[in-house]
Amino acid sequence: MPADSITIFGEALFDCFADGSRILGGAPFNVAWHLQGLGAEPLFVSRIGRDSAGAELLAAMQTQGMRQNGVEIDAARPTGSVTVSIDNGQPSYHILAEQAYDYIAAPELPIGHESGLLYHGSLALRHGVSRATFEQIKPQWRGPVFFDVNLRAPWWNADDIHTWIADADWLKLNDEELALLLPEHQAIDSKLLLLQQRYDLQGVVVTRGEHGALALTAGGEFVEVKPAGSVTVVDTVGAGDAFAAVLLMGIARGWPLASALERAQDFASAIVGQRGATVSDPEFYRRFREAWH
Repeated sequence: MPADSITIFGEALFDCFADGSRILGGAPFNVAWHLQGLGAEPLFVSRIGRDSAGAELLAAMQTQGMRQNGVEIDAARPTGSVTVSIDNGQPSYHILAEQAYDYIAAPELPIGHESGLLYHGSLALRHGVSRATFEQIKPQWRGPVFFDVNLRAPWWNADDIHTWIADADWLKLNDEELALLLPEHQAIDSKLLLLQQRYDLQGVVVTRGEHGALALTAGGEFVEVKPAGSVTVVDTVGAGDAFAAVLLMGIARGWPLASALERAQDFASAIVGQRGATVSDPEFYRRFREAWH
């Protein structure tokens, strides 16, 4: 496995909107999709149903050029779906229980003693089966673990989140999630320092919407980035996932943190100008690949 390889573990689903449209989603899937578009060729590990939605998802992955050998097929449970409501550009989510991604099974996965980056969120670990699979994979891993917090009520509790932070090397979350996990009245930089020191993280990054992002390294260096100019917002679904994808590329390929954050912010700013979290137009990704080369 190449040194800059990235494995993504978690949910694949459809975001279903009030107008009847639906768009491929799930934070880990979004991250894997963007990485593929940007040329990183990740391994995406998930589980989908043997249904029309699952077939549509696999067809989209094939069109995008994504590997499918990490995606399991479940004959008993449906491909994941989420109802998304947009209010003033901000999404809210209704997430169903007992979806195929809750049952990712270790014996079926093409994973042994691996290196490279391992990315995961929190939603796919809500169920005991997928959680046990992840807990079986992680001790075998020889590379850094990147934990992307996704707090979706009612599918999380603080004790679990802090346990997964303790097992991570890199942590990403947004400012609202940071406030939920650390409700004390402290400045954001103080909270980042607390997390970094408590869990000995290589890096912790908080995204702040229109205000950009702030990161803290293990060496105690704060790095801040803000959007360049005005940003046209269609919706913010998946903006954090877009940011995470580029940040993962930066870590895997050894970019300076300031450059990784700036590129992640630029890419996330472009995503909020699109409907939904994923983009099917290869031209959208090509201009970023060329600029970063």
